[in-house]
Amino acid sequence: MRPRIRPFDDRDTEAVVDLSLRAWAPVFASLERALGSEIFRRLHPDWREDQRRAVQDVCAAEKGRVWVAEANEAAVGFVAIELHQSERSMGEVSMLAVDPDYQGGGIGTALTEFALDRLKDARLTVAMVETGGDPGHAAARRTYEKAGYVLLPIARYFKNL
Repeated sequence: MRPRIRPFDDRDTEAVVDLSLRAWAPVFASLERALGSEIFRRLHPDWREDQRRAVQDVCAAEKGRVWVAEANEAAVGFVAIELHQSERSMGEVSMLAVDPDYQGGGIGTALTEFALDRLKDARLTVAMVETGGDPGHAAARRTYEKAGYVLLPIARYFKNL
């Protein structure tokens, strides 16, 4: 299904936050398994509230840089970009989520392609996206690799003190 992608509207906030939290629940469960419960709880004592705030903040701050995927007149995904006007001419897909009921149907790919087109329209020459290397982020990695992103492996270590 090819979704309709349109600019974010403030009335979308509740739906976008809700679908994001449901989409990211398995991701945070995977992070907890990867890190262990003790480190995970220290890093994310209330991941739902933190993510709720992060989505609300990006939607409020990034007017004109957040879009919603719509199916059957309901928000089923969203994407946000950042424009880094530096000598590197780089833009970033800073957030992307697809409602779990619609995952696997190409909405994440459509949102990614849409975001890349917006970065090109802004005359940027490099696009970046960041995601996890744990199993919970596998679908995100597949989406970005399908869009032509090149993986730069980075090692990040955590230790309880």
